Amino acid sequence: MLRCNWLTMAVVVAAFPPLAFADELAASISKATENDGVYVHTVECPFQAGRTQIRVVLPQPMKANHKYPVIYVLPVEAQTESRYGDGLKEVIHNQLPNKYQVIFVAPTFSQLPWYADHPTERSIRQESYLLNVVLPFIEAQYPAHTAASHRLLLGFSKSGWGAWTLLLRHPNFFGRAAAWDAPLMMDRVGKYGTTAVFATQENFEKYRVTDLLRLKAEAMAHTNRLILLGYGNFREEHHQAHALMEVLKIPHEYRDGPRRTHDWHSGWLAEAVELLVGSTKG
Repeated sequence: MLRCNWLTMAVVVAAFPPLAFADELAASISKATENDGVYVHTVECPFQAGRTQIRVVLPQPMKANHKYPVIYVLPVEAQTESRYGDGLKEVIHNQLPNKYQVIFVAPTFSQLPWYADHPTERSIRQESYLLNVVLPFIEAQYPAHTAASHRLLLGFSKSGWGAWTLLLRHPNFFGRAAAWDAPLMMDRVGKYGTTAVFATQENFEKYRVTDLLRLKAEAMAHTNRLILLGYGNFREEHHQAHALMEVLKIPHEYRDGPRRTHDWHSGWLAEAVELLVGSTKG
Protein backbone atom coordinates (compact mmCIF):
# COMPACT_ATOMS: atom_id res chain seq x y z
CA MET A 1 0.00 0.00 0.00
CA LEU A 2 1.35 3.43 -0.91
CA ARG A 3 2.33 5.51 2.09
CA CYS A 4 2.05 9.27 1.66
CA ASN A 5 4.73 10.75 3.93
CA TRP A 6 5.46 14.00 2.12
CA LEU A 7 6.88 16.94 4.05
CA THR A 8 5.06 20.24 4.29
CA MET A 9 5.24 21.90 0.86
CA ALA A 10 5.17 25.55 -0.18
CA VAL A 11 3.28 25.99 -3.45
CA VAL A 12 4.03 29.12 -5.45
CA VAL A 13 0.83 30.59 -6.82
CA ALA A 14 0.57 31.39 -10.55
CA ALA A 15 2.21 28.16 -11.73
CA PHE A 16 -0.69 27.78 -14.16
CA PRO A 17 -2.34 30.25 -16.57
CA PRO A 18 -2.84 33.58 -14.76
CA LEU A 19 -6.25 34.32 -13.28
CA ALA A 20 -7.63 37.28 -11.37
CA PHE A 21 -5.36 38.16 -8.45
CA ALA A 22 -2.81 35.44 -9.35
CA ASP A 23 0.11 37.10 -7.59
CA GLU A 24 3.23 35.60 -6.06
CA LEU A 25 1.73 34.29 -2.83
CA ALA A 26 2.59 30.95 -1.27
CA ALA A 27 0.35 28.26 0.18
CA SER A 28 1.48 25.98 3.00
CA ILE A 29 0.27 22.41 2.56
CA SER A 30 0.84 19.77 5.23
CA LYS A 31 2.03 16.22 4.79
CA ALA A 32 -0.75 13.69 4.40
CA THR A 33 -2.57 12.01 7.25
CA GLU A 34 -4.36 8.80 6.27
CA ASN A 35 -7.75 7.64 7.54
CA ASP A 36 -9.52 4.64 6.00
CA GLY A 37 -7.80 5.10 2.66
CA VAL A 38 -8.34 8.87 2.46
CA TYR A 39 -5.20 11.02 2.50
CA VAL A 40 -5.87 14.47 3.97
CA HIS A 41 -3.68 17.56 3.56
CA THR A 42 -4.31 20.78 5.48
CA VAL A 43 -3.88 23.98 3.48
CA GLU A 44 -3.22 27.57 4.53
CA CYS A 45 -3.52 29.90 1.57
CA PRO A 46 -4.30 33.60 1.04
CA PHE A 47 -6.89 32.57 -1.55
CA GLN A 48 -9.06 31.03 1.21
CA ALA A 49 -10.08 32.26 4.66
CA GLY A 50 -8.59 30.00 7.32
CA ARG A 51 -7.56 26.40 6.82
CA THR A 52 -8.96 24.17 4.12
CA GLN A 53 -8.30 20.56 3.10
CA ILE A 54 -7.32 18.53 0.08
CA ARG A 55 -8.52 14.93 0.33
CA VAL A 56 -7.16 12.22 -1.95
CA VAL A 57 -8.18 8.61 -2.67
CA LEU A 58 -5.80 6.41 -4.65
CA PRO A 59 -6.28 3.20 -6.63
CA GLN A 60 -4.73 0.15 -5.00
CA PRO A 61 -2.26 -1.29 -5.57
CA MET A 62 -0.38 1.58 -7.19
CA LYS A 63 1.64 0.77 -10.30
CA ALA A 64 5.28 1.79 -10.41
CA ASN A 65 6.18 4.54 -12.88
CA HIS A 66 2.54 5.00 -13.89
CA LYS A 67 0.59 8.24 -14.24
CA TYR A 68 -3.12 8.23 -13.40
CA PRO A 69 -6.05 10.37 -14.54
CA VAL A 70 -7.47 12.58 -11.80
CA ILE A 71 -11.14 13.27 -11.15
CA TYR A 72 -11.74 16.38 -9.07
CA VAL A 73 -14.83 15.75 -6.92
CA LEU A 74 -16.08 19.29 -6.41
CA PRO A 75 -17.98 20.00 -3.18
CA VAL A 76 -21.32 21.78 -2.91
CA GLU A 77 -20.86 22.96 0.67
CA ALA A 78 -18.35 25.06 2.58
CA GLN A 79 -15.56 23.50 4.62
CA THR A 80 -16.38 19.88 5.58
CA GLU A 81 -20.15 20.29 5.81
CA SER A 82 -22.05 17.26 4.55
CA ARG A 83 -25.77 18.01 4.52
CA TYR A 84 -25.83 16.63 0.97
CA GLY A 85 -23.47 13.75 1.68
CA ASP A 86 -19.82 13.18 0.91
CA GLY A 87 -18.66 12.62 -2.66
CA LEU A 88 -15.49 10.76 -1.67
CA LYS A 89 -17.47 8.36 0.54
CA GLU A 90 -19.62 7.51 -2.47
CA VAL A 91 -16.48 7.04 -4.59
CA ILE A 92 -15.06 4.62 -2.03
CA HIS A 93 -18.39 2.82 -1.56
CA ASN A 94 -18.50 2.07 -5.29
CA GLN A 95 -14.78 1.12 -5.38
CA LEU A 96 -14.29 3.54 -8.26
CA PRO A 97 -10.54 4.26 -7.83
CA ASN A 98 -9.71 0.58 -8.31
CA LYS A 99 -12.35 -0.07 -10.96
CA TYR A 100 -11.22 2.76 -13.22
CA GLN A 101 -7.61 3.23 -12.04
CA VAL A 102 -8.18 6.91 -11.29
CA ILE A 103 -7.05 9.23 -8.50
CA PHE A 104 -9.92 11.12 -6.86
CA VAL A 105 -9.33 14.53 -5.25
CA ALA A 106 -11.80 16.55 -3.17
CA PRO A 107 -10.74 20.05 -2.05
CA THR A 108 -12.66 22.07 0.51
CA PHE A 109 -13.41 25.80 0.38
CA SER A 110 -13.87 28.28 3.20
CA GLN A 111 -16.93 29.86 1.55
CA LEU A 112 -19.88 28.28 -0.24
CA PRO A 113 -18.19 27.07 -3.44
CA TRP A 114 -19.26 28.63 -6.74
CA TYR A 115 -15.78 28.18 -8.31
CA ALA A 116 -15.35 31.88 -9.00
CA ASP A 117 -12.99 34.64 -7.89
CA HIS A 118 -14.57 37.46 -5.89
CA PRO A 119 -13.83 40.81 -7.61
CA THR A 120 -12.35 42.45 -4.50
CA GLU A 121 -12.08 40.02 -1.57
CA ARG A 122 -8.60 38.48 -1.49
CA SER A 123 -9.66 35.41 0.52
CA ILE A 124 -12.50 34.35 -1.83
CA ARG A 125 -10.60 33.28 -4.95
CA GLN A 126 -12.04 29.85 -5.52
CA GLU A 127 -11.10 29.45 -9.17
CA SER A 128 -7.55 30.67 -8.55
CA TYR A 129 -7.23 28.41 -5.51
CA LEU A 130 -8.23 25.29 -7.43
CA LEU A 131 -6.13 26.02 -10.51
CA ASN A 132 -3.06 27.59 -8.92
CA VAL A 133 -2.79 25.73 -5.60
CA VAL A 134 -4.72 22.44 -5.57
CA LEU A 135 -3.85 21.15 -9.05
CA PRO A 136 -0.13 21.99 -8.96
CA PHE A 137 0.17 20.30 -5.56
CA ILE A 138 -1.59 17.13 -6.72
CA GLU A 139 0.48 16.91 -9.88
CA ALA A 140 3.73 17.50 -8.00
CA GLN A 141 3.10 15.12 -5.11
CA TYR A 142 1.03 12.29 -6.59
CA PRO A 143 1.47 10.20 -9.77
CA ALA A 144 -1.09 12.30 -11.62
CA HIS A 145 -1.22 12.52 -15.40
CA THR A 146 -0.74 16.14 -16.46
CA ALA A 147 -2.37 16.02 -19.90
CA ALA A 148 -5.55 18.11 -20.07
CA SER A 149 -7.54 15.06 -21.21
CA HIS A 150 -6.74 13.39 -17.87
CA ARG A 151 -7.91 16.30 -15.69
CA LEU A 152 -11.60 15.62 -15.14
CA LEU A 153 -14.29 17.52 -13.23
CA LEU A 154 -17.31 16.12 -11.41
CA GLY A 155 -20.06 17.89 -9.52
CA PHE A 156 -23.74 18.44 -8.86
CA SER A 157 -25.85 21.49 -8.09
CA LYS A 158 -23.37 24.33 -7.37
CA SER A 159 -20.40 22.14 -8.18
CA GLY A 160 -22.00 20.91 -11.40
CA TRP A 161 -22.20 24.56 -12.40
CA GLY A 162 -18.59 24.91 -11.27
CA ALA A 163 -17.39 21.88 -13.23
CA TRP A 164 -18.85 23.31 -16.43
CA THR A 165 -17.62 26.87 -15.89
CA LEU A 166 -14.10 25.64 -15.14
CA LEU A 167 -14.01 23.59 -18.34
CA LEU A 168 -15.60 26.28 -20.50
CA ARG A 169 -13.31 29.00 -19.14
CA HIS A 170 -10.24 26.77 -19.46
CA PRO A 171 -10.90 24.34 -22.33
CA ASN A 172 -7.18 23.75 -22.91
CA PHE A 173 -6.64 22.85 -19.27
CA PHE A 174 -9.37 20.28 -18.52
CA GLY A 175 -10.59 17.30 -20.50
CA ARG A 176 -14.20 16.68 -19.51
CA ALA A 177 -16.80 17.87 -17.01
CA ALA A 178 -19.86 16.10 -15.64
CA ALA A 179 -22.78 17.93 -14.06
CA TRP A 180 -25.76 16.34 -12.34
CA ASP A 181 -28.84 18.32 -11.25
CA ALA A 182 -27.28 21.75 -11.64
CA PRO A 183 -28.84 25.24 -12.12
CA LEU A 184 -27.12 25.69 -15.47
CA MET A 185 -29.53 28.35 -16.80
CA MET A 186 -29.10 30.72 -13.85
CA ASP A 187 -28.80 34.28 -15.20
CA ARG A 188 -28.69 36.49 -12.10
CA VAL A 189 -26.52 36.81 -9.05
CA GLY A 190 -28.47 36.53 -5.79
CA LYS A 191 -29.88 33.00 -5.60
CA TYR A 192 -28.36 30.05 -3.73
CA GLY A 193 -25.76 32.09 -1.88
CA THR A 194 -24.13 33.42 -5.04
CA THR A 195 -23.76 37.02 -3.87
CA ALA A 196 -21.09 36.19 -1.28
CA VAL A 197 -18.83 34.81 -4.02
CA PHE A 198 -19.69 36.66 -7.24
CA ALA A 199 -20.54 39.95 -5.48
CA THR A 200 -21.74 41.74 -8.64
CA GLN A 201 -23.71 40.94 -11.76
CA GLU A 202 -20.73 42.09 -13.81
CA ASN A 203 -18.49 39.47 -12.20
CA PHE A 204 -21.21 36.82 -12.43
CA GLU A 205 -21.43 37.33 -16.19
CA LYS A 206 -17.86 36.06 -16.57
CA TYR A 207 -19.01 32.68 -15.24
CA ARG A 208 -22.54 32.48 -16.61
CA VAL A 209 -22.89 29.05 -18.24
CA THR A 210 -25.14 30.08 -21.11
CA ASP A 211 -22.80 32.90 -22.12
CA LEU A 212 -19.78 30.59 -21.92
CA LEU A 213 -21.50 27.97 -24.07
CA ARG A 214 -22.14 30.57 -26.77
CA LEU A 215 -18.63 32.01 -26.48
CA LYS A 216 -16.87 28.63 -26.60
CA ALA A 217 -19.20 26.81 -29.00
CA GLU A 218 -16.61 26.60 -31.76
CA ALA A 219 -13.88 25.38 -29.42
CA MET A 220 -16.23 22.71 -28.04
CA ALA A 221 -17.63 21.63 -31.41
CA HIS A 222 -15.25 18.78 -32.22
CA THR A 223 -15.15 16.58 -29.11
CA ASN A 224 -17.76 15.34 -26.66
CA ARG A 225 -16.53 16.92 -23.41
CA LEU A 226 -19.66 17.95 -21.49
CA ILE A 227 -21.81 15.47 -19.57
CA LEU A 228 -25.33 16.35 -18.40
CA LEU A 229 -26.99 13.68 -16.30
CA GLY A 230 -30.33 13.25 -14.54
CA TYR A 231 -32.10 15.51 -12.10
CA GLY A 232 -33.54 16.03 -8.65
CA ASN A 233 -34.46 19.74 -8.56
CA PHE A 234 -33.36 21.19 -11.91
CA ARG A 235 -34.90 19.14 -14.70
CA GLU A 236 -36.22 22.14 -16.63
CA GLU A 237 -32.83 23.83 -16.48
CA HIS A 238 -31.27 20.67 -17.91
CA HIS A 239 -33.83 20.59 -20.71
CA GLN A 240 -33.01 24.18 -21.62
CA ALA A 241 -29.24 23.66 -21.43
CA HIS A 242 -29.53 20.57 -23.64
CA ALA A 243 -31.64 22.49 -26.16
CA LEU A 244 -29.16 25.37 -26.22
CA MET A 245 -26.26 23.01 -26.90
CA GLU A 246 -28.22 21.37 -29.68
CA VAL A 247 -28.70 24.76 -31.32
CA LEU A 248 -25.01 25.59 -30.82
CA LYS A 249 -24.01 22.16 -32.16
CA ILE A 250 -21.96 21.37 -29.05
CA PRO A 251 -21.56 17.58 -28.65
CA HIS A 252 -22.48 16.34 -25.19
CA GLU A 253 -23.74 13.33 -23.24
CA TYR A 254 -27.30 13.86 -22.06
CA ARG A 255 -29.46 11.77 -19.72
CA ASP A 256 -32.98 12.99 -18.87
CA GLY A 257 -33.43 11.13 -15.63
CA PRO A 258 -34.15 9.15 -13.68
CA ARG A 259 -35.16 11.54 -10.95
CA ARG A 260 -33.09 11.09 -7.81
CA THR A 261 -32.60 12.70 -4.41
CA HIS A 262 -30.50 15.86 -4.55
CA ASP A 263 -27.32 14.53 -2.91
CA TRP A 264 -24.09 12.62 -3.53
CA HIS A 265 -25.51 9.21 -2.58
CA SER A 266 -28.63 8.89 -4.74
CA GLY A 267 -27.02 6.70 -7.39
CA TRP A 268 -25.87 9.07 -10.14
CA LEU A 269 -22.15 9.34 -9.34
CA ALA A 270 -20.95 5.96 -10.64
CA GLU A 271 -22.43 6.58 -14.10
CA ALA A 272 -20.90 10.06 -14.19
CA VAL A 273 -17.47 8.62 -13.44
CA GLU A 274 -17.87 5.94 -16.11
CA LEU A 275 -18.65 8.61 -18.71
CA LEU A 276 -15.80 10.85 -17.54
CA VAL A 277 -13.20 8.11 -17.67
CA GLY A 278 -14.20 7.27 -21.22
CA SER A 279 -12.52 10.51 -22.24
CA THR A 280 -9.11 9.22 -21.12
CA LYS A 281 -9.10 6.15 -23.33
CA GLY A 282 -7.06 5.92 -26.48
